Amino acid sequence: MNSEQHPLQPFLPSNARILMLGSFPPQRKRWSMEFFYPNLQNDMWRIVGWLAFGDKLHFVTADGRRFDKERIEAFCRERGVAMYDTAEEVVRLKDNASDNFLQVVRETDIAKLLHEIPQCHTIVTTGQKATDTLCRVMGCEEPRVGECVEVTFADRHIRLWRMPSSSRAYPRPVEWKADYYRRVFEDCGII
Repeated sequence: MNSEQHPLQPFLPSNARILMLGSFPPQRKRWSMEFFYPNLQNDMWRIVGWLAFGDKLHFVTADGRRFDKERIEAFCRERGVAMYDTAEEVVRLKDNASDNFLQVVRETDIAKLLHEIPQCHTIVTTGQKATDTLCRVMGCEEPRVGECVEVTFADRHIRLWRMPSSSRAYPRPVEWKADYYRRVFEDCGII
């Protein structure tokens, strides 16, 4: 099986206070935009729209066929939200987007990312694979869903939050998932 290199560059606004880490992007055939959480079937941007604007469709284009990358990037820059994933290289064991069938070949250099965003003291993982990979890299305990652990990593005090997956494969309503994200977003001044 061939491995895949990460198709996106880290999104690291200079004012980032929070770094959101997923596992790895889905296959391009599932993308509605060239940015993180690109699958229209993923609820991340609906969660953020609900929390920040009271509108699940805030980041969905008028035709409902894709996410609005420009609006999302502007929001993340304004609010200090950095984005990337915990894996730089993976092998897909099945022809799907499931984290259950991703084999991490090379983890992301988290210390290098943090060096680029010196104001960041909060990391959020958005699913089990991302959490497992990050905790292995950082050598820390895994927080429970909706909770955080405090760790020292790369000479920095970090609050590591574990959120539920935003994937629709995790069958919970947007509002239910948003209740978990609300606490960390409020804690970081994102909403």
